[in-house]
Amino acid sequence: MRPRSLALAAALAVLPLTALSLGTATAQAAPSPNAAARVALPQTVTPAVARSHKQGDVPADRRISVAVSLKLRDTAALDRFLTAVATPGTAEYGHYLTPAQFTERFGPTAADVEQVRAFLTSQGLTVDAVSANRQVVDATGTSAQLAAAFGTHESTYTDPQQNGRTFFANDAAASVPAALAGVVEGVSGLNDHTVRTTRIAKPSAAIPQATPSGYGPATYDGAYRLNQLGADGTGSTVALWEFDGYKSSNLTTYDSQFGLSGPAVTTVSVDGANYDSKPGGGQGEVELDSEIVRGVAPKATQLVYEAPNSDQGEIDMAAKIVADNRVSVISISWGSCEPDTTASSMTAVNNSFKQAAAQGISIFSASGDDGSRDCTRSTSGSTVKAVDFPASSPYNTGVGGTNLKVSGTTYSSESAWSTAGGGVSTQFAKPSWQTGTNVTGTMRTVPDVSSNADPNSGFAIYTQGSSAPGWQVYGGTSAAAPLWSGFAALYNQKAKAAAKPVLGEANPKIYAVTNSATYGSAFHDVTSGANQDFTTKTGYDQVTGWGSPIADGLATALLGGGTTPPPTGSCTAAQLLGNPGFETGTASPWTASSGVVDNSSSEAAHSGSWKAWMNGYGSAHTDSLAQTVSVPAGCTAKLSFWLHVDTAETSTTTAYDKLTVSVNGTTVATYSNLDKNTGYAQKTVDLSSYAGQSVTVKFNGVEDASLQTSFVVDDTALNVS
Repeated sequence: MRPRSLALAAALAVLPLTALSLGTATAQAAPSPNAAARVALPQTVTPAVARSHKQGDVPADRRISVAVSLKLRDTAALDRFLTAVATPGTAEYGHYLTPAQFTERFGPTAADVEQVRAFLTSQGLTVDAVSANRQVVDATGTSAQLAAAFGTHESTYTDPQQNGRTFFANDAAASVPAALAGVVEGVSGLNDHTVRTTRIAKPSAAIPQATPSGYGPATYDGAYRLNQLGADGTGSTVALWEFDGYKSSNLTTYDSQFGLSGPAVTTVSVDGANYDSKPGGGQGEVELDSEIVRGVAPKATQLVYEAPNSDQGEIDMAAKIVADNRVSVISISWGSCEPDTTASSMTAVNNSFKQAAAQGISIFSASGDDGSRDCTRSTSGSTVKAVDFPASSPYNTGVGGTNLKVSGTTYSSESAWSTAGGGVSTQFAKPSWQTGTNVTGTMRTVPDVSSNADPNSGFAIYTQGSSAPGWQVYGGTSAAAPLWSGFAALYNQKAKAAAKPVLGEANPKIYAVTNSATYGSAFHDVTSGANQDFTTKTGYDQVTGWGSPIADGLATALLGGGTTPPPTGSCTAAQLLGNPGFETGTASPWTASSGVVDNSSSEAAHSGSWKAWMNGYGSAHTDSLAQTVSVPAGCTAKLSFWLHVDTAETSTTTAYDKLTVSVNGTTVATYSNLDKNTGYAQKTVDLSSYAGQSVTVKFNGVEDASLQTSFVVDDTALNVS
């Protein structure tokens, strides 16, 4: 017999409960060491601090809002799922998750959120919101409270690279109590330095006109054969990722000029932001994005997500879009150079991008308009080779820029735009699908694809204006990203009609096409031009990626991808289960009954200190332990675990208490009080028949009303080879 474990209460008990004064202070106190051990959160200091001049303390009573990002669970299994769901021929191909399914399998648990909430409130902070996917907890407090909670100090700085711009930032890395280190990914909002900028470019000395000039929908749809898909975007929904607003009347003027009609554009507010009543300097960006998507896929629904232009705003927007799950495409034309962006904030946004990939959402991001020196207009300056985020995320298709020449509405030729963003990421490793590029190294390269962006071959856009003329010519990779997003909306309409999966994470499928014999019929390979450090070449390059779309050929190649079998004989040996020996001290990523994961001395672990102890109460009771993983196609698979059965039952013939092991609801092994032993015995089950499938391995212990039986499981493994 044993007492129930109070694991959550015990975990919360080790958090510091220091009460903070809520009164106004004139100076921010230096952070004092906490009695509890603390763990630093790496990459939570903006790189601008190292290049800026400290001016003094942030007033202790200044209120600051932060986003505390929580870690995803079982990331190895998530990576395997993302590969499988994008690979034709696997059991998972095209079987995307809902937000609830993603959160259940890979998101932070409700207990994780409550642990973070308890800590924040104990420090005097106000918890303002928790994202629906549990990945972000927003909180507000004074500078002094934040300094104490996260073991750092807030100061004001001036940035000499940005004309002495004043900003505030934490001087050193944030930290959290050790009990939270396994839960908290990072803290954003401790600085206000990084802002996202548009990727718009205009011709020199351009002024607004009363009539349109530049490429209209008929031209770019014809040149890229977008008008040959036989689709108009019906049934597809595109999210526009924005940090400013728009005037509906401008969008209506554009539609009227070019004879377009479709669902009304709708604004979705993030963190209370809504700029539409008084758009700011980014208005032209928002209207460019919307008008290009309308020009490509007029019947697609557009949702304009508007967020505060801050690290927290971007993180919250990413989490909201994927949790809402209302769209199949995201178009991003704002960005910041990697070296000048707080790395922990990029990680938090990228976690939501992983969720987008799992849910079948395509993301197209502008690669930047400063060539291979993306920090030219930022703190690091033009001497640093750098790429733009979010385009550098492996879960985004980075879109570079070209100069497009046409004959009427027919494609003539294309060359690289000289300031199209491209290069090598310093933040993200090269993904497994990024093959055939002939670029050496271990880091991701961008862009992946491209389309027209040179303002000298720019687009006719209606923006701003009132009584004054409003037609302008815009370029920039800001125009290229929504064009590709429009293509994805058209493709998704065709895919649904053909009973095929939506495009989802585009890059694995795009690179499969470009490494096949269909490349030449799916892409215009751009082979002339350069940016500062890279030149175009046959095939892939870091200026134009694989080139611009031949839309009907590309759609045909992608639609045919569902019949391609996965490679055989290429299984990579791996152990699939997360937390196999329970030594994290929590169940995750297992789903377990209360008290099952245990480190008491009443029953010894097979190794280490923790094990899964089911039953042992001496009364009618059921305990369970389960985990879902994906078994790769072409692999042999073996489930193994160590089992100890301790019982007070004396019968040698009757199985009163039972432990069943099941896979996807099918029982594969059964044990009972008749299997009692003095130590552990290793058990194995062959699961090779489940190759290419997502499997749920479940242990279920059922105890009758008298005489305890304990089923103790430890050191599990699901090995594939």
